[in-house]
Order: sequence, then C-alpha cells, then structure tokens
Amino acid sequence: MPDVSGAYESTDVDCGCAPTPAEYRSFARRISRRGALGLGVLGVAVGTAGVGFAVPAFAAKYPTWEDVEKARANQSAKGAEITRIQGLIQSLENDVQSKQAEAERLGGEYQIALVAYEDAVARAESLQAQADAEAARAKESASKLGVLAAQQYRTGKSDATLELFFSDSAAGADDLLGRLGTMDKLVEANRDVYAEAVGARDNAQNLTDQAKVARDERDKRKVEAEQKMIAAQQAAQAAEAALAAQNEHRDVLVAQLAALQDTTAKTIADYKAGVEARRKAREEARRKALAEAKRKAEEAERRRLAEEKRRREEEERRRRAAEKAAAEAAAGGSSGGSPAGSSGGSSGGSSAGGQVQSSGWVRPAHGWISSWFGSRGSICSNGHCTSSGHRGIDFASSCGSPIYAAASGTVIFAGYSGAWGNYVQVRHGDGTVTGYAHIMPGGYNVSYGQSVRAGQVIAYVGSTGASTGCHLHFEVYRGGVRIDPAAFLRARGVGV
Repeated sequence: MPDVSGAYESTDVDCGCAPTPAEYRSFARRISRRGALGLGVLGVAVGTAGVGFAVPAFAAKYPTWEDVEKARANQSAKGAEITRIQGLIQSLENDVQSKQAEAERLGGEYQIALVAYEDAVARAESLQAQADAEAARAKESASKLGVLAAQQYRTGKSDATLELFFSDSAAGADDLLGRLGTMDKLVEANRDVYAEAVGARDNAQNLTDQAKVARDERDKRKVEAEQKMIAAQQAAQAAEAALAAQNEHRDVLVAQLAALQDTTAKTIADYKAGVEARRKAREEARRKALAEAKRKAEEAERRRLAEEKRRREEEERRRRAAEKAAAEAAAGGSSGGSPAGSSGGSSGGSSAGGQVQSSGWVRPAHGWISSWFGSRGSICSNGHCTSSGHRGIDFASSCGSPIYAAASGTVIFAGYSGAWGNYVQVRHGDGTVTGYAHIMPGGYNVSYGQSVRAGQVIAYVGSTGASTGCHLHFEVYRGGVRIDPAAFLRARGVGV
C-alpha cells in the first residue's frame, strides 16, 4: 500500500523544475487537505463534459445587490436578509464539506475493494495450483499401479480383470483408478499406493470445487472494485462542483452580509468594487500560475528531449567505437584489451526521470527507491493506515518535483483516494494501468479522460494520504492486479 517511512526532502537527481519553496508555501496556505480534494480534480468536470456525468452542486436562489440595497433601507427586511445570507454561506460550506467527505469515503472504499479483489485473485490461483498438483499426484500414483498391473499381466500373474483393464486405454487417473479398483490381488499388494492415488484424486476434486467458488468470488470482487472506482471518481467530481459553487458565490455573499451589517457611510458600490477587485486579483493569480506551470512543463520537456538526444548520440558513439574495434580485430590490429566503447555495468543503473526509452516506457520520477514491492510494517499518517503489503515502489523525490506518465495513455482516475492521498491512474494501450499516489495538494497537471504522452508531467510529488514524507508511490496493474513495478520497468529498458 502507498506509504513511506521518513521524510525525503532531496533527490539524487535535481531536475530544477519543481515549484520554488515560496510557491509551495503558497499552495499550502491556500489549500487545506480536504480543500485539496476539490482542487485535486480541477478540470475533471471539464474533462468529462459530454460523457454523461451529472454533478449538480448545492442549488439556491442568491440575493442580488439590488436586494441588499432594498434591505438596507428597511430594518426588518435587513434582519431577514442577514439571516438568509448567513444560512446560504453555511449551506455552501456544509455542501463542500459533505461532498468532500463523501469523496474521501468512496475513495477509501475503492482502495479496500481493490485489495479485496487482489486477494480473491491470489486465493483462486492458489487453490487451482493446489488442485492441479493433486491431480498430477493422483495420475502419477495411478500410473505406478498401471505399471505393476502390466508386469503381472506379462508374467502371467493375472486374473480376468486384467484382460478388461488392457482392453481399452484409460482416459485419466479417475478412469484408471476405477479399473484398478476391480483388481483385488493388485490392490491388496499395493494398498498404500492405491490409497495415496485415491486420496490425491479426491483432494484434487475438492480443491477444484473450491477454486471454482474462489473464481466466482474473484469475479464478484472485480465488479465491485470497478463500481467503487466509478463511484469515487463521480464523488470527486461532485466535490469539485460544490467547491466551484462556493468559490463563485461565497465572496459575494460575505460582501453582501458586510454591507447589510455596516453602519458606516460605505456604499453598496464600494462593496461591489471590492468583490470585483478580489475576483480580478484571483484571475490574475490563476493566469500566472497556469503560465508558470506551462513554462515549467515546457522546460521539463526541453530537458527530456535534450537528454534523449544526448543518449542517442552516446549510443551512436559507442556503436561506432565497437564497429571500429571489431574491424581492427579482424585486421589483426587489435590488442588484447577490451574493445573501445564497451561498458561493464551501465545496464544495471537507473534511468533519468521522464526519459523515454525505446520501449516507449519512462521512469516516472527522479530519486532513489526508498521502498520496494513486497511486505513491510503498517504505516499510519494523515488519518490513514496501511496494511503490511506494499504493492508498489516508492521514489524518494523532493516535494513538488515532477511526476511523469510512465507511457502514453488515458487518465482513468484523478481524485483523493484514502491511503493513496491525491491519486492518478493511467490506462495504456496494452491494457496495463499505472498508478501515481501521494500527489501534493493542488498538484494535478491532468484531468479525468485526458490523453497523455510518455514522459509528460502529469502531477507533482507530495505527501498526501498515508505518507510520512514526500515521495511517489508508483504502481503497475496487469489484469486489475498490482505487480512488481521494478521488474516490469526493467523488462522495458527502464532503470530503477
């Protein structure tokens, strides 16, 4: 499960494209952990527009500035309007909180359902493997008895049942044991072998029956996990819609309330101007943030392309050196030393984050591997705890450093999800799904349904969910089950 021990504030590869400390502090000031849920899926509603998702937020009739101006002129109307506006502000806040809590709850349920499915897959596979082993043991024991029967037949120590036994070939262990069971003399002389064969056959059937039940449970769990994933994504969208409604209306409502409660000579126009000024300031800040994010993404892409070009040039240099050494050796001009350009251990090193390999796959982050796939102790942080299973690998990278798409694909999940914290999943062309956990608050760079290319910056490293320090928890799913990402990446030429 996604977690890590210790805080990681540095990385062995400094990409230089992470947000500055000032920017990161600005993120933290503006967004609480729960508030990050809505901002985390910024663009989700846009990304799903037109695909059938309806995410209505809290609906209400909001007062106009004309309503406020009229209420100011009437003391009883003013009191009623103040109460109404206070109720609207509270309703907006309650709506955001309830939808974000629901999104977190469903995100956690999705994670639990996924683990239950993976456990069901493992149980079904284990039972079937045991059934196959018992069936093989039954067949082997039955074959031993068949050999003994053949020996008796050849030496003339037979009865009429042996004629029946050899009149036709047995289809399998069950058929063979059925025939051998009629041979009293044979069974009597080899009772232990016969009992072992019958016991193995019965065990095989029992385990096969259990495996079928386990497969049915596996299929049920798979459907449940898929349904929980859809529900969690829709809840994240609803939370985003509620937050958008709050952002749209709350500032105006607060200004209208202040105008009604004000006893000075400040006019309604003054309050309206203040709201507009703050709106413009937010828009400008948002524009600058988007421009900066775009600049950093372009800078990261330039570095990636430059590194890819350098790697190609280095490979070409080595190829030419190897060809030259081979030609000199063929001409007898080679010394006894190693050929020029040979390299002893580069294949075992790690690739740079975001560098696309010839396979089309990418190391999803900079940094060293702080925790490998397998078992370890449970970790509790930020209100979440993990189990002892660690079904991914952790890249210890600095807070705010880029997370790259491990290959081209489509974003199928983007939202807060229990111990994963802010989480993204991408489905790739071969059916593989990759997961990226613990994204920083407001650190999403993609939205649900968006197509991404290999090496694209999709998010920024954080420590949300069950995490005790900034890192990327990276997962690889095959057939809906998480496998060891390190082995998977290495098989595709990506060093970890």
